[in-house]
Amino acid sequence: MAELELGQHCGVPECRQLDFLPFVCDGCSGIFCLQHRSRDAHGCSEVNIKNSSVKPDQHKSYPCSYKDCNEKELLPVLCPYCEKHFCLKHRHQSDHECEKLDTPKPRMAATQQLVQHIIDSKKSDEVKCKKRKGAKNSETAAKVALMKLKMHACGDKSLPQTERIYFQVFLPKGNKEKSKPMFFCSKWSIGKVVDFAASLASLKNDNNKSTSQKLRLCHTASGEALPFEHTLETWLSDKDYPLYNGGNIILEYLDNDVLFIEDPDSYFS
Repeated sequence: MAELELGQHCGVPECRQLDFLPFVCDGCSGIFCLQHRSRDAHGCSEVNIKNSSVKPDQHKSYPCSYKDCNEKELLPVLCPYCEKHFCLKHRHQSDHECEKLDTPKPRMAATQQLVQHIIDSKKSDEVKCKKRKGAKNSETAAKVALMKLKMHACGDKSLPQTERIYFQVFLPKGNKEKSKPMFFCSKWSIGKVVDFAASLASLKNDNNKSTSQKLRLCHTASGEALPFEHTLETWLSDKDYPLYNGGNIILEYLDNDVLFIEDPDSYFS
């Protein structure tokens, strides 16, 4: 009789128990008794195709953390950066405006553009006054000075003659000694040149520490602080403002955000 057909049989073939309050599996949608209600108990077919990191009997849903989004996912969709749950639509950093998103890039690009503009402006000004400076920073003057420097310069005596580059190094303002002739290896990085020059001149050098000021090697024409990672030979072959073997160079303490010395000529007066 239809009125007596109450409950449903368990979907496990070996069981088939009649249950008046059967359970519906949210994975395979099968009907099961109390004993076989869990996915493990009835060998749910959906278990094997879900991510192994998700517990088979986990029935919770995961609401999207993005503002004003009401979507939910059955499986966790975690952002690896902010570690919050999101729906598939908002899973990418840019889609959910991730708090860990590296947004300063446009500002950094603008800063670099401004710095480059300053460098270009200074170089342009130097081109205009280059004639007034005469042979002071010219290659010819450096060749003349080179002969004198070779007689008095100090440096690593083990360096081959072919790799030696000579400079009259002007020391930081306030130092007892105004300048000192030195030679370095053309293959050294600017950072190593600074360290070696500081040692020869007995200057305080905390460049390996997190301090507000660093000892920098600066170009005498533009006043630009040369990047530590560049090599000396890179600047010797620079097309616009090369360093000359036998020329001048400046050592000065600069704040971390300062990229130029204001008045390079004042070191020679």
